[in-house]
Amino acid sequence: MTAALYLTCSRIVISPIFLIIYLYHHEFGISLRLLPYILIALMALSELSDLLDGFVARRKNQVTDLGKLLDPMADSIFRLSVFLTFTQGLIQLPLLLVLLLLYRDSTISTLRTLCALRGMTLAARLSGKIKAVIQAVSAFSILLLIIPYSLGVLELYMLQKISLYIVAVAALYTVCSGVEYIYSNRNYIKKALRKKI
Repeated sequence: MTAALYLTCSRIVISPIFLIIYLYHHEFGISLRLLPYILIALMALSELSDLLDGFVARRKNQVTDLGKLLDPMADSIFRLSVFLTFTQGLIQLPLLLVLLLLYRDSTISTLRTLCALRGMTLAARLSGKIKAVIQAVSAFSILLLIIPYSLGVLELYMLQKISLYIVAVAALYTVCSGVEYIYSNRNYIKKALRKKI
């Protein structure tokens, strides 16, 4: 285990902590007014670890195959955990909308693994990086909206409605980025499907 891998794994560890605090904050004595700030801090820690792990790996010459595998996996686990968490409690996102994010990541991960088994590497696309930024901004935006709700400035139905629109835009781009990824790598994918291991 390298320092970069510890940073990557921290995102996986933060995922259930985020979920538990969001759903059971009353049981832990966390008030609604304090809740969004704690969740924002957890999100910030996760996103910071995402920025740092690659930097640390390159700076300390700790780039490993395990790190290359775990990094995108940790990103998906954390962000999907956040959006799945938002299907419960205050936000009440439609599960089907969040499943679009899950299906996109699962499909791309499966194709990348399949190609890797056939000796082909599917490079990351700019659209995928933009997708990650849009999802992170969407999650932060929803958490920020909880602040005026907790202060009685924003009504619950407006919080839920705005959150729905925010995630709908993120989901639309997420699906489009998945289609673009598959189309751009279609020749490699076709070869991988024809080639035996």
